[in-house]
Amino acid sequence: MTGLVWSQEFSVASVEELQGAATSIGSRLAAGDLLILTGELGAGKTTFTQGLGRGLGVREGIISPTFVLVRNHPSLADGPALVHVDAYRLESDSEIDDLDLESTLDSSVTVVEWGSGRVEHLAESWLHITLVRPAASPAAGSPAGQAAPTDDDDDEPRQVRIEAFGPRWVDQQLGALV
Repeated sequence: MTGLVWSQEFSVASVEELQGAATSIGSRLAAGDLLILTGELGAGKTTFTQGLGRGLGVREGIISPTFVLVRNHPSLADGPALVHVDAYRLESDSEIDDLDLESTLDSSVTVVEWGSGRVEHLAESWLHITLVRPAASPAAGSPAGQAAPTDDDDDEPRQVRIEAFGPRWVDQQLGALV
């Protein structure tokens, strides 16, 4: 496994700032890049991916691929397509392999929600992006320390941590994003 090359952490105050940071990151991505998104339910993984899509210049309409597992968003320019994956319901490595992500990995930017520890083998370099909403009181039925997101707090602050792995990112810092 490839080791950590660099990491950075920053806060965003709103969904707009989260998408703005993701748009900036998306504009710096290239075909073959793999991003792994981690965060609790409602942390903003799909919202972040929408910003990435804007930065990449792909077709609008990015929504969670929870029930279809993989959504392809073609480029509207000369850039790579965005392949958006939700691995939440996948239970085994063979189910990940059945998605055949290798067939589009070199020609697309691939974003995998819930992919930590499951898809790193697909590429020699990747970005692991963790999104954290501030801890509120735990919701009934939620594990201790986890708050249930509500519709009226989507615009609350989030902490974003980006960890870069592999040779692709050795000389590629993302710089100030917000």
